[in-house]
This record gives sequence, structure tokens and C-alpha cells, in this order.
Amino acid sequence: MLSLKLPEELENRLENLAVKTKRSKSFYIREALQQYLEDNEDGYLALERLNDKNAEYLSHEEARKYLGL
Repeated sequence: MLSLKLPEELENRLENLAVKTKRSKSFYIREALQQYLEDNEDGYLALERLNDKNAEYLSHEEARKYLGL
């Protein structure tokens, strides 16, 4: 269980969307949080890989050749 306080404007927008679509506010909060987490997890994974000192990188031309393009 999680509870949070939203700014009034955001709460109103969420409420309006929920009413118009006949979905719960929780539905939209879950959807938004899931998307946010996926985006940030992907971003941090990319940063970790870029900072990996043991990683091997290919030039554009090397990648094209490797992929047979």
C-alpha cells in the first residue's frame, strides 16, 4: 500500500481523466509509474554500459560490417 499527496492541479487532472474514461485514478498512476520506471531503468542500464571499462565498442563501419550491412 502506498499513499501520496499530489498537487491540487495534478489531482484535478487525474480525476477528470478518470471520470472521462471510467477508469480509476490508481489505474493511471500505475501506468505512469510503470512507464517512468522502465524509462529510467533503461537509462541507468545504458549509463552503466557506457561507463563499463571492459566494454568493447565498434565504430559505425565496424558495426555495419559485423551486421553484414
